[in-house]
Amino acid sequence: MSQYSENDLPLEFHHGEILILSDGTTIRFESNGEAKDVMINDSFSPATTLFPGNQFCFDAHGDKFCMTCTFDDSVTIAKA
Repeated sequence: MSQYSENDLPLEFHHGEILILSDGTTIRFESNGEAKDVMINDSFSPATTLFPGNQFCFDAHGDKFCMTCTFDDSVTIAKA
């Protein structure tokens, strides 16, 4: 499983990969067809479910991050 840090942003990451922000917040997702269930930290319940073209933004350690779902098995994330 690949692991990325906030220094890698902007990033396109895939199912099974993890992004760890500078404050320790972890971001991962699970694919369910075209839908992507986004999990933040150790939660098994999705913070949101993204479909292709949808965006989800959240705040962590005073910064805003936005995720966009693609048709592929990936999600792009960048600092807003």
